[in-house]
Amino acid sequence: MDWIKVSIYTTSEGIEPVSGRLYQLGISGLEIEDEKDFKDFLENNKQYWDYVDEDLIRQMEGETQVKTYVSDDTEGRELLLAIKSTLRELKNLDENNEFGRLEIEIDNMTELDWANNWRQYFHPIEIGKKLMIKPEWEELTTPTDRIVFNIEPGMSFGTGSHYTTQLCLEELENYITPGVKMLDLGCGSGILSIISLLLGADKAVAVDIDPNAVDTAYRNAERNGINREKYKVLSGNVITDSEMQNEISQNKYEVVAANIVADVIIALAPKAKEYMKEGGVFITSGIIEDRLEDVKNALLENNFEIVKINQRKDWVSIVCK
Repeated sequence: MDWIKVSIYTTSEGIEPVSGRLYQLGISGLEIEDEKDFKDFLENNKQYWDYVDEDLIRQMEGETQVKTYVSDDTEGRELLLAIKSTLRELKNLDENNEFGRLEIEIDNMTELDWANNWRQYFHPIEIGKKLMIKPEWEELTTPTDRIVFNIEPGMSFGTGSHYTTQLCLEELENYITPGVKMLDLGCGSGILSIISLLLGADKAVAVDIDPNAVDTAYRNAERNGINREKYKVLSGNVITDSEMQNEISQNKYEVVAANIVADVIIALAPKAKEYMKEGGVFITSGIIEDRLEDVKNALLENNFEIVKINQRKDWVSIVCK
């Protein structure tokens, strides 16, 4: 298998939050290059050096980096979208700019090169009993009776190829019925909320902390014939932004979905309950297996009843009421 090297530029203070977010995505194999450690090493070991090559120092100095590798296939490229998305979220939360620029370098490829190259890996995917995810640049060669969702993911997570998204979509098939209202917390490309509308939902509201997700989700809605009378996309922090909370709470929702990471689901549990109709369902995913008990406990503490737990490889989805 081929691998893509991913280098994340941060600071010494950013190593822990960046590493934590990668762990939440199931990434544990990391390489750390800490600029501060290198400078401390030089300063504290002067007595051992007769001569220090200045050219070597210039080569070694630079920004702190957290490095990892993702597989060069559909799953790995979806994971790369998730890395980009979580770094944008972290950047939005870093009000004091302690964590540096939080940008990535992908094997020295430009963003445009990567975006174009990844298309060769992304083909129509059948999910569950009713759905098909189709990149807009592909043509179907045979007719299908499935609901076809056309997507151009841009740089937002959520193409349907990652297990976490598939687990959510399979449950939406079970719980979206004509006329329901749906809330998508952490919408990314808009895939969950738009497909809910295609499945028959009357209205969907989608939220993401990343402002880039708003345009991506609206464009994907247009690709699938969904107008803005039925679909609203908002950007902000649903946990702390009172103005956004007020806007969301104009409706009560039969279905709330959160395909994010364990820590965010834990923080969302009390808020999600406020937005739900009596008997509504909360579909959560993006949970790495090691964090399953933490999320379960948080849901139970907020008086949710766990209906179903699904797992695919290391990823877990919890459905609760």
